[in-house]
Amino acid sequence: MKALVYDGVETLAFRDVPDPITTNNEHLIRVEAVGICGSDMHAYLGHDGRRPAPLILGHEAAGVIVGGPNDGMRVTVNPLVTCGTCACCRSGRENLCPTRQIISMQPREGAFAQFVTMPMQNLVEVPNDVPLAKASLAEPLAVSWHAVRLATQALHPAAQRRALVIGGGAIGLAASLALKAMAVADVTIIEPNDARRAFLRDSCGEHVVASTDDHFPLVVDAVGYSATRTTASALTTPGGVIAHVGLGEDTGGLDIRRMTLQEITFIGTYTYTAQDFRDTAQAIFDGRLGPLDWFQTRDLSDGAKAFAELRTGSVAAPKIVLNPWP
Repeated sequence: MKALVYDGVETLAFRDVPDPITTNNEHLIRVEAVGICGSDMHAYLGHDGRRPAPLILGHEAAGVIVGGPNDGMRVTVNPLVTCGTCACCRSGRENLCPTRQIISMQPREGAFAQFVTMPMQNLVEVPNDVPLAKASLAEPLAVSWHAVRLATQALHPAAQRRALVIGGGAIGLAASLALKAMAVADVTIIEPNDARRAFLRDSCGEHVVASTDDHFPLVVDAVGYSATRTTASALTTPGGVIAHVGLGEDTGGLDIRRMTLQEITFIGTYTYTAQDFRDTAQAIFDGRLGPLDWFQTRDLSDGAKAFAELRTGSVAAPKIVLNPWP
């Protein structure tokens, strides 16, 4: 099969690799659409020791089961593979499983390829009227769905239903869509990139600004750098909630004194539970997350160019989805 392989820092090659071999409960998936994630970009830049070269990246996938009793089933892929037996898995918090694995991270190859294998419990059937490119957005949308669910549950019932999202990439936009789906209608996005800000405003109908001094009861940091944590700490109202999704930088930024004195809740969030993923997929199918028409589609063979353009910040759309079968 053909795959886009990470060979080293800022080096990707589109080439032939061995077909994946199915084992145990796994099914062979013909990948029809796979999105480029921020974590793929971290690996591409050499910033993720969990993704050493050579490795097939990519975990935001949708496709069609090949062979077996479910041959031809259209599916979107939950890339988080867990044990199913530990205390976290048994309590519905599979994302905290101590032996969790995710495709695109050793030892599991990713979905920037024509085929990938996955257990049946990681697959959600996609209705025939939902394009698979749109269904591939379930993974990044689920990340934000999970974060917003936790944040809104932590928000005091008397607090205003207003939110600030820091970062207008796919996770930030997904957070805004999830907030609105969960009855937080007043959402502002901070996005410093002029082209992306214009795209979010003109193509997505989002309220987006370059910066703000306003304060919000709920803040989602979808970037995760010291500077964005500083902003989150400063702009959360007393008694408010910060949901921290981004993994851009490990340390710095939080104003612990202010957060303590003002009783600001900080929630670190990682991926999603299996139920969050299913709920997000259903929200896509039901149209509750909008038209989801804010991505570009490119051929997998042009993936290296897409990464290079994302690296320079020249892509206005929040998401690029790659097609392995041009």
